[in-house]
Amino acid sequence: MSQKTPRELPAALALAALLIIVAIAAPTFFRGSNLADLLLNNLPALVAAAGMTLVILAGHIDISIGSQFAICSVAAGLLAKSGLPIIVVILGAALAGAVLGAINGTLVARAGIPSIVVTLATMIMLRDALRWVTEGEWVRGVPASFQWMGLGQSRGGFALTIIATIVFAALAWTLRHLTAGRQLYATGSNLEGARLVGIHTRSVTAGAFILCGALTGLAAVLNTLRFAEVQGNAGVGLEMKAIAAVVVGGAAITGGRGSMLGTLIGAALLGVAGTALAFLGVNSAWERALQGAIILAAVASSGALRDRR
Repeated sequence: MSQKTPRELPAALALAALLIIVAIAAPTFFRGSNLADLLLNNLPALVAAAGMTLVILAGHIDISIGSQFAICSVAAGLLAKSGLPIIVVILGAALAGAVLGAINGTLVARAGIPSIVVTLATMIMLRDALRWVTEGEWVRGVPASFQWMGLGQSRGGFALTIIATIVFAALAWTLRHLTAGRQLYATGSNLEGARLVGIHTRSVTAGAFILCGALTGLAAVLNTLRFAEVQGNAGVGLEMKAIAAVVVGGAAITGGRGSMLGTLIGAALLGVAGTALAFLGVNSAWERALQGAIILAAVASSGALRDRR
């Protein structure tokens, strides 16, 4: 690879190769109904991965977002049951996520505790606390006006896609054009150097965790809106999907390098892989193995690219 090879290229080539194979072996994969279902099923993970991108760019990691997702899902369901408008439900869930992210951000940025330790602890504490409060019960009796925002599955699905697209595009534009984005990259690339040039690295780090939490809350609402009941155990494994999408998309796990475009490609690759296996007649038990292989290949290619540079 040349020095100018984009970090997103390996994932993009892998996605293109997978789609070509599926187009030849199982062209029914590209039916409109299947593509629509695939998109809606992966929207929450994509939004959560966008938040994870911010944390990883800052040089940290958050493995508690699955537990945050579950809490925000239940919060959204309870707010909807109380009869609040949908916009209030969305903002309430996002605020709940932001508060949980602020806890992580404060412990990491202010107390100096490694993010893997902090988020491992909060992952367990939040999940067990939710299980204790809800006693494992789902939130039932959510009003019909809440599901699909009262628009029906077709128009509601389109509305969810538009919301996710706007949020994702805004984050991508911010990272590329605003000072906040440059400060995030600088903090993840060289913490001490960023501090010496006047960047408030603690605030940048805390802000990344808060935004990650808020986006996780939004992802929870996008998921909850599709169902008549809210699962109390939602979000299991979400953290691994989000981290994998970011890393597969070319982001450096050590921080400072990556993009929202790469996260989009990584999420698409991982999201398509499982469904593609089913259409190709492969046992679904191989889905995680394939995802693991994709992650290893992405990390290996990233390391090779770094060494060549």
